[in-house]
Amino acid sequence: MSEVPPRKNADLPVRAAVGIALIAVAGLALWLGGFAFWLLATVAGIVMIDEWGKLHGAMPARRKLAQYALMVPLAIMAPVAAGASFLALGLVFGAFFFLAIVTRSGALGAGAVYVGLPVLALVFLREQGLLVAFWAMALVWACDIGAYFAGRAIGGPKLIPAVSPNKTWAGLGGGVVAAGSFGLALTVWGLPLALAVSSPLLAVLAQAGDLYESWLKRRAGVKDSGNILPGHGGVLDRLDGLVPVAPVAAVLVLLLGAA
Repeated sequence: MSEVPPRKNADLPVRAAVGIALIAVAGLALWLGGFAFWLLATVAGIVMIDEWGKLHGAMPARRKLAQYALMVPLAIMAPVAAGASFLALGLVFGAFFFLAIVTRSGALGAGAVYVGLPVLALVFLREQGLLVAFWAMALVWACDIGAYFAGRAIGGPKLIPAVSPNKTWAGLGGGVVAAGSFGLALTVWGLPLALAVSSPLLAVLAQAGDLYESWLKRRAGVKDSGNILPGHGGVLDRLDGLVPVAPVAAVLVLLLGAA
């Protein structure tokens, strides 16, 4: 039976303090909406595409170019511009083609989509209302918490040990149950039932996003995507589950007309 490394225990107060600060900042921006939420999402996106470039071995000059290219659609998403529009969506894919052609790196170009779509989706969800945006973001947090405690309490077979040795099937189940329960709880405050019952599916996507980023880091030979957040690593490390969840949640809101 392995024990938690002493360094991880030593980092716990730092991790807790930074985690609380992140929740406070995200919660305030979410509540304010508008410019504040767009600004936070934009700053996160600019940092994330730089971390994506590092994970794919891009040199600093190319990573900077990727940031500049992504700034165009991110700026268009501002409330004083076009917002979460088809124009912004087109510019996200425009950034992909621009980067892929200019840098001759499809992987770096893909980063514009990998980062740009979730930012666009989050801005769109917040435009539809506080509740649906909170649902999409917080169900990922609920999934993480449920997966952590179920994994610790139950243990058992590993999910994909070659990619992430700490994740278990029990953790996956715990995350799905926690996200599903959270979604149903939000129906009391008016969340449409159709969105609530989709929460378990989105929880699976969140875990898939986590595993995908773990695979990227393992392939790159690094522990974290960055070091901007003490005790937590990079922004991609914190938002890896939200990356696939936000676009799918936005599509569900569009299709179901549930906003």
